[in-house]
Amino acid sequence: MKLNEISDLVQNALEDMKAVDIVAVDVTGKSSMTDKLYIATGNSTRHVKSIAENVVIEAKKAGLDVIGTEGKGSSEWVLVDLNDVIVHVMLETTREFYQLEKLWAADDANDKSVEQAVADKNA
Repeated sequence: MKLNEISDLVQNALEDMKAVDIVAVDVTGKSSMTDKLYIATGNSTRHVKSIAENVVIEAKKAGLDVIGTEGKGSSEWVLVDLNDVIVHVMLETTREFYQLEKLWAADDANDKSVEQAVADKNA
């Protein structure tokens, strides 16, 4: 399945369960683990868990390998790993605290490699 098809599947699975503030972040070239992140918010721990479970169900129906899920115990933040796409479903307070969008969607023009930062410091 192509990345855009997986993305559509994830977007629909999140919307079907009424996830809010759905954001897709392209991390191609920024991460060796995945190409795209989805970040979404649920209204309660039960809602977060249900949203994540729906993503897993829809992915399996489409024949995708679900690499794993993390966080279903506390359900404040559940991660679903679909290899090319990773889905983060969080409570609003958890999402505000970790600010993954800011972390991953940093302006490429302002990104520096470690080597460049050291060179700038020593200049």
